Amino acid sequence: MIMPQTEPTQEQQSQQQAVEVSKSQQEAPKEQQEETKELIFEINEKVLCYHGPLIYEAKVTYKVMDRNWMNEDPELQGPYYFVHYKGWKRTWDEWVPETRLLRWCDENIKMQLRLRDLYRMKQSGKSQNTYTEELGKRRRDAKLEKEEDYLRKPEIKIDIPDALKGQLVDDWENVTKNQQLVTLPREITVNGVLDRYKVYKKEKKGSRELHQYAEIIRKNPKAEPVDIYGAEHLLRLFVQMPSLIAHTTMDTDAVQVLTDYLTDILRFMQKQQKQLFQAEYENAVPGYVALSEST
Repeated sequence: MIMPQTEPTQEQQSQQQAVEVSKSQQEAPKEQQEETKELIFEINEKVLCYHGPLIYEAKVTYKVMDRNWMNEDPELQGPYYFVHYKGWKRTWDEWVPETRLLRWCDENIKMQLRLRDLYRMKQSGKSQNTYTEELGKRRRDAKLEKEEDYLRKPEIKIDIPDALKGQLVDDWENVTKNQQLVTLPREITVNGVLDRYKVYKKEKKGSRELHQYAEIIRKNPKAEPVDIYGAEHLLRLFVQMPSLIAHTTMDTDAVQVLTDYLTDILRFMQKQQKQLFQAEYENAVPGYVALSEST
């Protein structure tokens, strides 16, 4: 029975070529055999061999003075060694120039370990950069997701009475064009406005001037902003209120209830406009104007 012929593998070809070269060197003339003796590494010798950026333990299996017999590159001159890397499959066996081999000694083993540690440090740095880039991408995605959530939220509309819209226009002109300021602390502060609203809703009797709040402010230097700023500032806040509410986690029903309350407060402020808002603004000092323009 005749068996079909199969092509030899690359590994088998390399080993067969190495064997043929070894035989040819044994049969070579005495001059060539003397040249072969110049090879510094012996067959079956344990060595260290460069492979990529690192050094690995290997064993010399064949050696040759001149590699031109492989007809791969005429400029590649010997000596060359056929090595097997310890723990690696034989498919990794290869011819290497003598410059890639090192003697097996303590000094070279220490160099092998230093290279390994340095390589691991570099790889760790790359991993950290990759992690940082991934973290940045996640943050950008999270920010984009928040923006999308914000855009999906229901539109919130608070109707500001026309009279208070006019109050906002006057406020803008006084501060921006005339460089004037609201007197602080206000006699009727934000807290005062809300307390008046609470009394108004409870008694249904309109507004009363609550001078005691101004007295409380003078006696308490650590007063909160709502104890300093007045109706002018509260009205400015109402303009920003829809966008502020949109960033909350309130459901639609809760938003609607809050909107109704805010609208009712605005109606109350309209009714009490003359009492709550300052008629004449004070002039800002030059230093304040310069500071506000520089920030």
